[in-house]
Amino acid sequence: MKHGKKYVDSAKLVDRTKSYEADEALAICCQTAKAKFDETIELHVRLGVDSRHADQQVRGAVVLPHGTGKNVRVIVIAKGDAAKAAQEAGAMMVGDEDLAAKIQNEGFTDFDVLITTPNMMGVVGRLGKILGPRGLMPNPKAGTVTMDIGKAVNEAKAGKIEYRLDKANIIHLPIGKASFGPEKLGDNLQTIMSAIAKARPAAAKGQYIKSAVIASTMGPGIKLNSLRYGG
Repeated sequence: MKHGKKYVDSAKLVDRTKSYEADEALAICCQTAKAKFDETIELHVRLGVDSRHADQQVRGAVVLPHGTGKNVRVIVIAKGDAAKAAQEAGAMMVGDEDLAAKIQNEGFTDFDVLITTPNMMGVVGRLGKILGPRGLMPNPKAGTVTMDIGKAVNEAKAGKIEYRLDKANIIHLPIGKASFGPEKLGDNLQTIMSAIAKARPAAAKGQYIKSAVIASTMGPGIKLNSLRYGG
């Protein structure tokens, strides 16, 4: 596989045989973000669990201290006071059966987070085939099925992100933008890694955090010292 000149130059900054401490890794990662846009810094964590087993699932949500640097588009399916709270909190779109129909019939998925109330899950549940594959299905563990709609909307817009295992037992998620700098990215990284460590299933045996890698959108991967996080 051929890489561009910028990637090749960035790769020279990284020792592929080394596991870096977070501050050094993030400093290098910011240097590798040479694109003309503000690159996202991504985290990839491989866990020593088996996602095929229900008792070894790792899933949750966490509010990043410095957000993600992204303008989060939040929609809400709710009625009454909950719908009013969503509007006051600044949700991009609020509705009930009409909004669910827009998703169902028009394939509307031009949003980042869908929040709903427990009493509307009967309506939202029918959207599983559309929302599920895109990672947009509300879930109580992620705080997106709740009666406190105002708080949920505010947290989502402030940088609350959901983490979950994929089929390869890896968690992929953004920790911010290159423009944040190593210090703010470090705060976000520590918050995420602490949340993942606390979410360790009781059924997990042996080494839990197998590896952790960070990379800018267009840059090379940089290995983190995962033992620092209880690996």
